Amino acid sequence: MDPLWNLIGKRIVSDALNTFEASRAEKLQRLKELQIDPWGGRFDDHRPIREIRALDPEAEPPHQVRAAGRILQRRVQGKVHFVDIWDWTGRIQVYLGQKQIGELGWKITQNLDLGDLIGVDGILKKTRTGELTIFADKLTFLTKSLEPHPDKWGGMQDIEYRLRHRYLDLIYTPETLDRALKRVKIIRTIRNFLDNEGYLEVETPVLHAIAGGAAARPFVTHHNALNIQLYQRIALELHLKRLLVGGLEKVYEIGRVFRNEGISPKHNPEFTMLELYQAYGDYHTMMDLTENLIVAVVRELLPDANAPLKLPYGQGEIDFTPPWQRASYAELFQQHIGVAMDDRVGVEQAARKHGIVTTGKDHDVLVHELFEECVEDKLQGPVFVYDYPAGLCPLTKRKRDAEHIAERFELYIQGMELANAYTELNDPITQEQTFRTQLAGLPEEESMARMDEDFVRALRYGMPPAGGLGIGIDRLVMLLTNTQTIRDVILFPLLRPEK
Repeated sequence: MDPLWNLIGKRIVSDALNTFEASRAEKLQRLKELQIDPWGGRFDDHRPIREIRALDPEAEPPHQVRAAGRILQRRVQGKVHFVDIWDWTGRIQVYLGQKQIGELGWKITQNLDLGDLIGVDGILKKTRTGELTIFADKLTFLTKSLEPHPDKWGGMQDIEYRLRHRYLDLIYTPETLDRALKRVKIIRTIRNFLDNEGYLEVETPVLHAIAGGAAARPFVTHHNALNIQLYQRIALELHLKRLLVGGLEKVYEIGRVFRNEGISPKHNPEFTMLELYQAYGDYHTMMDLTENLIVAVVRELLPDANAPLKLPYGQGEIDFTPPWQRASYAELFQQHIGVAMDDRVGVEQAARKHGIVTTGKDHDVLVHELFEECVEDKLQGPVFVYDYPAGLCPLTKRKRDAEHIAERFELYIQGMELANAYTELNDPITQEQTFRTQLAGLPEEESMARMDEDFVRALRYGMPPAGGLGIGIDRLVMLLTNTQTIRDVILFPLLRPEK
């Protein structure tokens, strides 16, 4: 585009917006002159629009209703205004007639704009064209919108604009509101399920003196009063395990965690995790729990109790019908890469073939890089991948008959890792040795460059054998709402500063 024309176009848009804003400011002043509070107040006893739409418009006498909502559309026909108002449950037409709403109500009507919030009282009927309508006999002004709202034909097409103006996105993009409401339902169902299974929901610190529980770069902050450096948590794990030591045998937390890393369709630096721990369980316990939990959530999202356990995703669908596939890491590695994962020479050759640098890397790390490159995207699932190389899992108990294998599983659906579970390591001696080995290979900026001595001490007092599980809530919501990018299921994802 010609830079000059681009500049002129922006100037035209800017001038138009300034004109609209000036018009709204004038109407704000007129409302004040009418002794109308442009910012409104209480408006009790109004009903959700969905409930109003469910009433019989042919009832005699007609239903008297009260509704509140935002004006999304307006059509003027002489001494009648038709406005569409919206709340988070739906949308309905309102008839504002000069005779019906009185002199003051009509003056208010002359000063309405798209985006204003109003309350109406009236009777529910259909127009001659069959449109369900509230015929208002009273109009209450609730809030003036001073900014022009997107136009009907395309104001919300730009993705970045929608992300930066999520409050408008929720109003004008039905899919965004639907995802937000489903996310609430998903998390509520998870809580109800775990509560019914006897788990206790707890809260653990967000600020940590040592950022542990995962190998990731933390966000660093400073506490002025104590003059100490603190980290925003990168995992919930270590404090929840301390509670197992303290006798809380089944605990969970749904909490925000923070990792100072990149942004991608599957990653946001601030995200939500479910972590839970069960004393006297193991990774098989967690496998059964994970399957039952997600099936319960899927059932809650289906239209009726007898519907097949299937949800759309992309161009296909995901079948959540249990039992789900369970496959060992070793067999999947052999199947898709063509060598055994304990074949050191074969693994190095396969890695070089796929462009993976082999120099200076631990064998288990090389194995997993190959797995990520060649296997993960083929796991459409749901499939539990179990028995991981022990070198990848410092917090996991080893198999008794195979010390090089850790009792861990990950759940994959549509090639995406969704859940991670362990038979938890409760041997303080092995745990300390494992920490030290891991620390030796990490750069200073990584989170576990210091060992959590207090956690090891807690283990020395005796943590019961346990199973532990982590589920990424944002990724789960992506899968269950047919969403391809994590930023569309987080209400306010991290964005670059606005220019």
